[in-house]
Amino acid sequence: MAEEHEINETEINAINEEKAENSNEEETEGNTSFKELGVTGVLCEACDLLGWKRPTKIQVEAIPVALEGRDVIGLAETGSGKTGAFALPILQSLLSHPQRLHTLVLTPTRELAFQIGEQFEALGSTIGVKTAVIVGGIDMMSQALVLAKKPHVVIATPGRLVDHLENTKGFNLRALKFLVMDEADRILNMDFESEVKSLKKNSDQMLFLLQSVQKLQRAALKDPVKCAVSTKYATVDKLQQYYIFIPAKYKDCYLVSILNELAGNSFIVFCGTCNNAQRVALLLRNLGITAVPLHGQMSQSKRLGALNKFKSKSRSVLLATDVASRGLDIPHVDCVINFDIPTHSKDYIHRVGRTARAGRSGKSITFVTQYDVELFQRIEALIGKKLPAFPTQEEEVMMLVERVNEAQRFARIQGEKRKRPRGGEDDGDDAEQSSGVRKKVKGGRFRGGKGGGFRRGR
Repeated sequence: MAEEHEINETEINAINEEKAENSNEEETEGNTSFKELGVTGVLCEACDLLGWKRPTKIQVEAIPVALEGRDVIGLAETGSGKTGAFALPILQSLLSHPQRLHTLVLTPTRELAFQIGEQFEALGSTIGVKTAVIVGGIDMMSQALVLAKKPHVVIATPGRLVDHLENTKGFNLRALKFLVMDEADRILNMDFESEVKSLKKNSDQMLFLLQSVQKLQRAALKDPVKCAVSTKYATVDKLQQYYIFIPAKYKDCYLVSILNELAGNSFIVFCGTCNNAQRVALLLRNLGITAVPLHGQMSQSKRLGALNKFKSKSRSVLLATDVASRGLDIPHVDCVINFDIPTHSKDYIHRVGRTARAGRSGKSITFVTQYDVELFQRIEALIGKKLPAFPTQEEEVMMLVERVNEAQRFARIQGEKRKRPRGGEDDGDDAEQSSGVRKKVKGGRFRGGKGGGFRRGR
């Protein structure tokens, strides 16, 4: 017995020593500053102004390698500070070798391009960096005038960039120093590989930030360094994930019930199609819930307007298609609802990554109907965990059926009017007049509080 006791004591001491070593390692990593990574003083001050106290894991891995002038492939989960990981080395290179048309950043979506542009302007505000965001849906002539001024950094979606390279006189990227592909897996899926190869021939250094790496062997990299923080598809630990198994015909009722139950929170609701996003937005407005749609059939100015309304918290619910699933950083999103389950399991990771960002907590709820079971099982297999069911009261939800049906009818009428606007009238993707219909909908009264909603009543 005495021997066993001694052995146990020895084992416990060994475990404690190991724990101490691990905690020291974690502290060392956690205490790394931007200055220690080789970032210059001016940019360290810019990071302080943005509230970036310590570099994230992907920044610790990627920044020193990029500063050495190596090609980088960065793999990290969503919301891990990937933009800073490529923006800081680029700005430092600009400081030491100022040059017009120094960097090109390619992104798959317009909203992400504008967001990256804002980050570059914020980080480079003290050193006078000029940026240009070149995306579809905006007049090419005005963009050509901006490009003629030769900004330092161009952030573009691939299609519109190719248009300018082919049609805008005097615009070329022959002197390019940096080429960045944010969400590179998505860009390479968009059949722009030949354009990427030609751009790569003109640039000295290439940075990739993405979650999967299979296609990059074909993208003309030279001796790249792989900085992997997350090697498998994973969701962050602080995200609470749930599912609801419901009949397809009652999806609208369950959505209204959850929005009402969690009123006061900020939601992104993902729909599978543009039409569905628009329909559900009209439905929710008719019930007094402040909702705004964001999808590919809206004009670019309306897309940005909708996003700004949601960011400024004047709207509590954003109804979006997958244009909003990649890269968008809106810190105050409390809950993501997958109203239509994504057909590609990997899109689930990006969708739920809109909440629980940068160490915050968040919640995601996925609607699973009788037709979605197989897709849901694939998602569970991909993330390697079984999701718990979200608790709902079926009786309470069924009490909403009559009012929701009436709101659906009004939404249908409004949807048809929107398709055929009269005499040049604005079709108003965020038309406030639609919310007036709630007066006609039985029980459509406001509930006090930030989120908006209506009282349950018999």
